[in-house]
Amino acid sequence: MEGKMVLNREMTLHFLSSHKTTILTEWKERLKHLPDSYIDYFEEDIEKILNSLMKQLKETDTNFDELLKDLGEKISANRVKQHLNMDIFFSITSIGRSIIIDQFLKYEVVKGEISAVIHQVNSYFDKVIYFALTSFTDLKTKQVAKQYQLINPNHKDRLTLLGQMTSSFVHEFRNPLTSIMGFVQLLQAEQPDIKYLDIISKELDQLNYRITQFLNLSKKETETSQNEVFPIASLVDEVMEFLYPSILEANAYISCKIDEDVEIVGSKEEFRQVLLNIILNALDVVAELQQPTIDISGSVSSGFLTLNISNNGPKIPDEVLPNIFEPFITTKKRGTGLGLFVCKEIILKHQGTLTCHSTDFLTTFTIHVKTKA
Repeated sequence: MEGKMVLNREMTLHFLSSHKTTILTEWKERLKHLPDSYIDYFEEDIEKILNSLMKQLKETDTNFDELLKDLGEKISANRVKQHLNMDIFFSITSIGRSIIIDQFLKYEVVKGEISAVIHQVNSYFDKVIYFALTSFTDLKTKQVAKQYQLINPNHKDRLTLLGQMTSSFVHEFRNPLTSIMGFVQLLQAEQPDIKYLDIISKELDQLNYRITQFLNLSKKETETSQNEVFPIASLVDEVMEFLYPSILEANAYISCKIDEDVEIVGSKEEFRQVLLNIILNALDVVAELQQPTIDISGSVSSGFLTLNISNNGPKIPDEVLPNIFEPFITTKKRGTGLGLFVCKEIILKHQGTLTCHSTDFLTTFTIHVKTKA
């Protein structure tokens, strides 16, 4: 322990200046787990973030919200340009925040002063994250809108035709399907000992959902969905129960680690659609593997939920990955190429981000949204 010190603004700035090299060295050391192609971009960002914090301490009269907004816009613009995941940015800022606070805690500081410093550091990092996320969401929304406008007339015609075909198909198919589902329910009530009725019922429910989903994917949403507060862990459980027959068919191992207390605000049914689309895609790509695995995990930091859905299926080709969320882009022989496009629109509508990172060993879709305040 060094001698006790009082951390006023000047001494805090002096402390950071004298420990800048130590902070940056440890910060960069803890980034070594990232892919080599990412490290250069993030090392440049962390120096900007630390320099900006020191500048804020030095120039007390400056409107730093505008400067931090500008910093967030530059960081997010670089992410969009390089097709980098925003979730990694949140991870490295959390690392930097903890390193800086740990450096202060190594010293015996007057009680009350350290609380003020920690509050200032947390406030600074929260604003950097907020402005970066807001800018990133705006840029991706504009990018999607621009790409949608550039869809050529043939694709627009395909989309219109697809909507007409599915609308007709659903109305013709749903009536007998509803009758079958009704008779299965009657059999379950009258003769509950008949084997496999539960499986038949779940398969029919899934078929009904797929028909509805196909119709929803082929037309642009016209109704405003009602927002509600709901625990994301419970929704994931519901989706897993619904997909149980598909999970059995793929013989997939599913792991799920999400805090049951984490709640988000939005359309529960739209989020259900996003989860179903991504997990169904994962089941499709791992079905032929000897040990098919899907891992779902969630973590909360600074008021944001990061939900990762990973599978050990084959790598998405490099030439496809940057366009994976565009309409009519698919790696499946019989896919429409609309599922992920709609997922992206739903998440952007909820002011979040949806990204994908794929390697030879793991493909991860990452959803980043605000939690309930």
